[in-house]
Amino acid sequence: MNVKRILLLASLALCSATARAHEFRLDALMNAFVRVEGTEAHLVIRTPLFLFKSAKFPLKDSEIDIGESGPALQRALAAVQRDVTLFEDERPLTPGRSSARLSLPSDRSFESYELAEAHIAAPIREDTAIVADQGYVDAHFVFDISSPSAMLSIRTTAAPELGDYLKLALRYIPPGADGRAMVITSRNGMVALNPTWWSAARGFIGLGIAHILTGYDHLLFLLCLIIPLRGLRQLLTVITGFTLAHSFTLIGSAFSLAPGGAWFPPFVETVIAASIVYMALENIMGVDLKRRVLLTMLFGLVHGFGFSYGLRQELQFAGTHLLVSLFAFNIGIEIGQILVLIVMLPALALVRRFVLPGRVGTVILCAIVAHTGWDWMVERWNALVRIPWPSLDAQALIVLLLWLAGLALAGGLVVAVVSRLRLEPPSGIVA
Repeated sequence: MNVKRILLLASLALCSATARAHEFRLDALMNAFVRVEGTEAHLVIRTPLFLFKSAKFPLKDSEIDIGESGPALQRALAAVQRDVTLFEDERPLTPGRSSARLSLPSDRSFESYELAEAHIAAPIREDTAIVADQGYVDAHFVFDISSPSAMLSIRTTAAPELGDYLKLALRYIPPGADGRAMVITSRNGMVALNPTWWSAARGFIGLGIAHILTGYDHLLFLLCLIIPLRGLRQLLTVITGFTLAHSFTLIGSAFSLAPGGAWFPPFVETVIAASIVYMALENIMGVDLKRRVLLTMLFGLVHGFGFSYGLRQELQFAGTHLLVSLFAFNIGIEIGQILVLIVMLPALALVRRFVLPGRVGTVILCAIVAHTGWDWMVERWNALVRIPWPSLDAQALIVLLLWLAGLALAGGLVVAVVSRLRLEPPSGIVA
C-alpha cells in the first residue's frame, strides 16, 4: 500500500510539474507600448509574475496578500526598470514618474494603450484573488525626451537565461502616425524604434552579409557555379545572373507576393538542395556556358525565396524604411558573395593544383559536393512530404500567374543578353 501511495504522489507531482511547465511556456511573453506625446515617452508594460521571484510577494495560503504587497511591488517595479531600458540617441533614460499594480491572468486591458494606461492608474481591490506566480505586474514609466522626433531605442535583458523563450511584444506609437509592432528578445540587443534610413541600411547590410556567410547551402551552390569557369568574363556573367535572379524573388517575397502556406518553405529548401546536386552532376558530365547562365538564373530565383526567410522576421526593425532595408539586405548579400569569392577562388585554385589536380580531381570534388547536396535533399524531401499541399484557389492562381509573367519577362531579358555575349565554352570540365 505504501508503494502505491508513493507512486500516486509521484504521478500527481509529475502532472503538476508538467502543467506548470506548460503554463510557463504560455506566459513567457511581455507586452508593452511605447507612446510619444510631446517631449514625453511613455512605456506601459505587462510582465508575468513568475519573473519576480526575488520580489517575494507576501502570501495568504496560495494567494498574494494584496494589502501587504506594496514593498514587493516596488521591488518588482525597480526590476522592470532595470531589465527593460529605453534609450534616446543610445543614451539610457531614467523615468521621471512610474507606477505599477498587480493584475489577474484574465485581464485584457493591454489590448490597447489607452486601456492599459487607465488600468494601471486604477487601484486594485484588496480582495482580488491572484494565485502566486499566476498574474501580471503592470507598470507605467514616463521619460523626458528632447523632442517628439527623438531617436528612441529599447532593450530587454529580462531573464537572459530564457533566451528566445521570453519575448517582448512591443507596439511603438509615434505622434501622428500608426503604431508599428515588433517582437524582440534579450538576444536582439538595442533595437531602434524609429531608425533613420542610414541606421536601417547599415543594420540590414550587416544582416545580409551574415546571412550569406552562414548559409552553407547557398555557399555550396556558389562553389558549384564557379568550378568549371575560366576567365573573368565567364565568372561575372554567371554571378551577375545569379544576383539578378535572387534579387527578383527576394524583393517580391518581401512584399508578400510569394506563395503562402506551410508547404512552401520546405519546398524551397528541397529545391535548393536539388540545385546543388544538379550543378555538381552537370560539372561532371559537361557544361555549356550559355545553358549554365540560364540555369543559374532559374535556380537563383529559388535561392531568392530562401534568402527572404532570413529577412522576413527582421523587417519589423526597418521602421518606415522598408525599401531601403530591402536593398540594403540585398547589398549585404552581394558583399558577402564577393568576400566568399575572394576566399573561394584562390582556395579552389590551390586544391586543383596540389590536392585534386586535373579532371579526375575535379570530378572527385564535384562528387563530394553532389553527395552532400543529395543528403540535404533527401532530408528536406522527407520533411516536405509530411506537409499537406494546398488546393489551387483563385488567389493562389493569381499569384502563380503573376510570378509566371514575371519569370517570362526576366527569362526573355536573360536570353537577349546571353545571345549578345560572346561566351567561349569553359576549358575545364567539358564532355
